[in-house]
Amino acid sequence: MTEQSAEPRVAAAIVLAAGSGTRMKSVKSKLLHEVAGRSLVSHAIRSGESIGPDRLVVVVGKLREQVEPHLAEVAPEVTIVPQTDDGYGTGHAMRCAMSALGEVTGEVLVVGGDVPMLQPETLAEMVAAHRAERAAITVLTARVPDPTGYGRIIRGADGGVDRIVEQKRGTAEELEVDEINSSIYLFDGSVLTDGLARLTDDNAAGEYQLTDVIGMAREAGRRVSAYLTTDTWQTEGVNDRVQLAAMHAEMNRRILRRWMLAGVTILDPATTWIHDAVELATDVTLLPNTSLEGATSVASGAVIGPDTTLLDCEVGAGARVVRSQAQLVVIGPGATVGPYSFLRPGSELGDGSKVGAFVETKNTKLGAGAKAPHLSYLGDGVIGEGANIGAGVIFANYDGVSKGTTTVGRSSFIGSNSTLVAPRDVADGAYVAAGSIVTNDVESGQLAVARGQQRNINGWVGRKRPGTTTAAAAEAAGNQTSSSSDTGDDTGNPTANDTGIDTGERA
Repeated sequence: MTEQSAEPRVAAAIVLAAGSGTRMKSVKSKLLHEVAGRSLVSHAIRSGESIGPDRLVVVVGKLREQVEPHLAEVAPEVTIVPQTDDGYGTGHAMRCAMSALGEVTGEVLVVGGDVPMLQPETLAEMVAAHRAERAAITVLTARVPDPTGYGRIIRGADGGVDRIVEQKRGTAEELEVDEINSSIYLFDGSVLTDGLARLTDDNAAGEYQLTDVIGMAREAGRRVSAYLTTDTWQTEGVNDRVQLAAMHAEMNRRILRRWMLAGVTILDPATTWIHDAVELATDVTLLPNTSLEGATSVASGAVIGPDTTLLDCEVGAGARVVRSQAQLVVIGPGATVGPYSFLRPGSELGDGSKVGAFVETKNTKLGAGAKAPHLSYLGDGVIGEGANIGAGVIFANYDGVSKGTTTVGRSSFIGSNSTLVAPRDVADGAYVAAGSIVTNDVESGQLAVARGQQRNINGWVGRKRPGTTTAAAAEAAGNQTSSSSDTGDDTGNPTANDTGIDTGERA
């Protein structure tokens, strides 16, 4: 369980996540749909954990075969309780939860599994108010412009909650009330246990309803309080895709505002999306159409965007990433990426390194100052400090069965349009000539040349492409049959000196 202070510690927290979620119209459980990079149920668990419960229970129902593995991943410390098939409603779900908890001494928090905006500060204040008023039950409430569909809070003469009236059972006068039930409660454990034991399903819905416990407490002379929040978003649940989108937009707006107030420049908040777990330093700049997702962190002075998506990435101070996509990547201080780069998991860019336009990397490490500026695929590689990778270079890392590693040493140069067939080592201070297919290791100080010899065939254009504009141009240049610039004969025998080979270096 997350480490918490002694206050406002409670005995238990229960997350009700057994609903069917049919209005989502999804093969995926509603609880697994995400807002700001976290599942709905994960948000609920974090809220419950914030007040330091001794135990936390999640009640699951339909599609629990999807929810349970997710809970094991994101919150292995929680107790998962399935809602059995012998009853329906929130009251029955609570019975299942309390059976798993056993005898409870102290307070029990109840939250829905689809209320992602609930804040720890609100719950802490609710617990404090509950204790100050010596209440048996406290209900989190809000006043909304349109309360249709919500249970209405009907207050008594003492200002406490007299009862909660559901939409389909309320009188015209009761339905005029704009204070609504959030279905977030704090119970005295003994009051809850006693009430659940006396619940029946003798109502219009044919369900065991948790709200009936409130009426029982009032009849027994116990105080039921309402803690009213002015932030109505904290009481909003998600039942369909429209509400999901609205919730995501509102949470993103708040996340952006928080980061801007903390010293982050966001040029266009309307097109910038930041997940809840992202960490940003002061003086980070985010340009339009940027999405920072997962556990991405960005250090001071870095500039991200425009048109960039980073998922679970670490970006160093002063780095620059433009029009690119990266996942599970480390981008070192002062490094530059893009435009149109694709950095796949396992890539690491050293200080001041460069991955340029239309370059894809996968599980490749670039040393400090190393460069791959253009049009390359670098898979399963280790590139030393100061090395230069020319345009169009490919690390051929896969032989159809296994992956091999290509190593390029410190300050080495790989010429344009070369293919290095893994596993392969190019040592420190070596060159590979442009257009080479390297199938042997290259030692320090060597130049590797691995390409077919060039043939220049005299008169070919005139013979093979007569009547074309190319032939006319050659004839006009007087080179149709001239041999003044020949570098080989008709047999293709080379006459060029190999000391003039272009290595294809690119800055």
